Amino acid sequence: MADSSAYDLLFKVVLIGDSGVGKSNLLSRFTRNEFNLESKSTIGVEFATRSIKVDDKTVKAQIWDTAGQERYRAITSAYYRGAVGALLVYDIAKQPTYVNVTRWLKELRDHADSNIVIMLVGNKSDLKHLRAVPTEEAKAFAAENNLSFIETSALDANNVESAFQNILGEIYQIVSSKALESSNDVVRPAGGENITVSPTADDGGAAKKGNCC
Repeated sequence: MADSSAYDLLFKVVLIGDSGVGKSNLLSRFTRNEFNLESKSTIGVEFATRSIKVDDKTVKAQIWDTAGQERYRAITSAYYRGAVGALLVYDIAKQPTYVNVTRWLKELRDHADSNIVIMLVGNKSDLKHLRAVPTEEAKAFAAENNLSFIETSALDANNVESAFQNILGEIYQIVSSKALESSNDVVRPAGGENITVSPTADDGGAAKKGNCC
């Protein structure tokens, strides 16, 4: 039997955005197909992994989730280190979470690799009757800032798979083109770091770290 833990590439993807926009449920929906209505605010950092096929390669995504509250912002540099992708999440029914996207984007630009792939995600699309952020407005913002864009619902799983598949596919295409230009056996993102993170987690499992401070 083939080793289910084997993979060709490991990509670290971070989830960022205000507290309560559904980052943790996006993570659990994609990695474990679970949703928790009673989901508590994330304390510190956690991550989970899932492997998918892109072309003929097995890509292992290590997806990191952090608390959106200000008091955990001290983890910033370690959280972004080695990340090659980011999902910038807001709640379509809460205008302030969309307004704050600009601040989160600045943080990404300040602390993450300059070539990180960023996707703007309007979560909770099941709350159409409470919509406060027009789709076209968010789509235009994404275009202006060279971000990809999608609306998702972790509750009913709408577009969650697509969001992660799309960003991982985009990262894979970039890494593949860079690998062709390099004689190195180790695939490296533009920042020069190996696409590895420590610690690692088993596929499908979630690992938690304690408070950062």
